Amino acid sequence: MAVTVSSERDTVASPVQRAFREALYAGAISLGLFVLFIGLKTDQNISNQLILVTRWWLLITVVVLTMLGRFFYIAYGQPFMANQKIANVATGLLPASVASRFFLLPAFIVAIVLAAILFVFGGALPGLVGDGLAGYLQFLRALAVIYALACVIFYFRAYIHDNFTKLGITALVLYPVLVVGVLSLMSWSFVGGLQGSLKWIDNFGIQILIYVMLAWGLNIVVGLAGLLDLGYVAFYAVGAYAYALLGSHYGLSFWILLPAAGAMAAFWGVMLGFPVLRLRGDYLAIVTLAFGEIIRLVLINWREVTNGSAGISGIPKVTFFGLMTFNSTDPNYIGKVLHIAQSSAYYKIFLYYLILALALLTAFVTIRLRRMPVGRAWEALREDEIACRSLGINTTTTKLTAFATGAMFGGFAGAFFSARQGFVSPESFVFLESAIILAIVVLGGMGSLVGIAVAAMVMIGGTEALRELDFLKQVFGKDFTPELYRMLLFGMAMVIVMLWKPRGFVGSREPTAFLKERRAVSSSFTKEGHG
Repeated sequence: MAVTVSSERDTVASPVQRAFREALYAGAISLGLFVLFIGLKTDQNISNQLILVTRWWLLITVVVLTMLGRFFYIAYGQPFMANQKIANVATGLLPASVASRFFLLPAFIVAIVLAAILFVFGGALPGLVGDGLAGYLQFLRALAVIYALACVIFYFRAYIHDNFTKLGITALVLYPVLVVGVLSLMSWSFVGGLQGSLKWIDNFGIQILIYVMLAWGLNIVVGLAGLLDLGYVAFYAVGAYAYALLGSHYGLSFWILLPAAGAMAAFWGVMLGFPVLRLRGDYLAIVTLAFGEIIRLVLINWREVTNGSAGISGIPKVTFFGLMTFNSTDPNYIGKVLHIAQSSAYYKIFLYYLILALALLTAFVTIRLRRMPVGRAWEALREDEIACRSLGINTTTTKLTAFATGAMFGGFAGAFFSARQGFVSPESFVFLESAIILAIVVLGGMGSLVGIAVAAMVMIGGTEALRELDFLKQVFGKDFTPELYRMLLFGMAMVIVMLWKPRGFVGSREPTAFLKERRAVSSSFTKEGHG
């Protein structure tokens, strides 16, 4: 049988040709995805009639930017990264890393000087250059600060890696002090610095730490025990409503209701654990999702107790262990007792340190439990439930303890959230909250406390930072609201991180039990992160 061989040689597309083709594909996909989200917008006219507003230029801008990004990545980004792995024939050395060429000392000095100048004249920028240009200069100041911090992290990366926990805790403790100090220098007034710090301490400090604590609590269930829980927000709601109801109706102190809220959430964690003892994987996720929705619907429909969708208001504030209060009308107000100026920032600073202490308590308990037999039983259950049973481990109590412990910390966070807000309603405990908390755990590396904290800081802090990008209104119009696109950017960030680090920010794992020396196991051999 004769075999015919074609004389035509297969042509290999060049990077630019392939980039052009990929850019067209990316543009078509982005057009299909964003035409309803960005190109069309519903609004109301003067007669309160629903109308459709078209934003084709904004849609075209997004599509073009997507195509350009894909084109440059395929044409220049991928070849550059491939060349970084090729050693020089003469010297046998690899090329200098991108970081070493990007984080240069002269650029670092310029960034420091630029940030200092813009900080000093920050309050006078709108009057000097106008509101439009002032927004761009403020954004430039933020970029300079970010670049300077990145340079510091790069230059001292070895020291930071060896002392990451100590440096992290120190930075968290000093954060309010640094914020007040910087803002006081900018406004040339300590009182102005206190008032200006409210937003930064509340939105970027307290808010992030709440999600860190929630994610660390869910990490016990998902990361350590391997039980996929999509209804974790239910325990968050139980703790919040426990404090709101008992504190409003019976006037009990926060310090009494905090452990009570945790105990009540742990009880419901055990109640959830019993029906799912025989379930795994997708079936477990469906049941936990239903449990979260049941709790939310109970809060909406049990109006006699929860006040339904209207929620509960007038929730009492936290006091300083009963010694001082944060209400300016009380005789033992903190300003009167300590003879300091009256300010609402004292309460936010106190709440920041309170949630920081609760988050550190969660981390400490998680680390200690992981080194105990119950923690090793969780990890055995996560790796293989059948092998876990064959070793004589009681999987029933192991699952119940995981659900109860994780739910307890969710209840603590809920009680704190209720005290911080002063108002709770079922709208704060929808499924989206569970999805965000689970996404933080997965992106940070399941089982990794450090990775989860970094993921929460990036995701929650990044979405909160969108509220500060007012300069974008100069580009896209005064009606443009950047915070409305936070979930879109959140999803894009998840896709990028999953492509770049599929096992999360921290993919290696240090075993809790070792023979002679503790060594981190590569992410190629593990399913979870390390604690």
